[in-house]
Amino acid sequence: MNKDQIKGVAKNIAGKVQENTGKIIGSKDQEIKGLQKQVVGKMEQTMGDAREAIEKTVKEITKP
Repeated sequence: MNKDQIKGVAKNIAGKVQENTGKIIGSKDQEIKGLQKQVVGKMEQTMGDAREAIEKTVKEITKP
């Protein structure tokens, strides 16, 4: 796992917690902020996945 994947997973989890906390306390604002964090987290994780795939491909191509 690379740093983008880790940051993405962490933000996604934090967003889920914030969304659920918003539901429990009845705060639509917190729910929305939590959903936004989840989207950003998923994007970061996807970027990390792509980065990892590119690095793996480059290693395979440059093997002697």
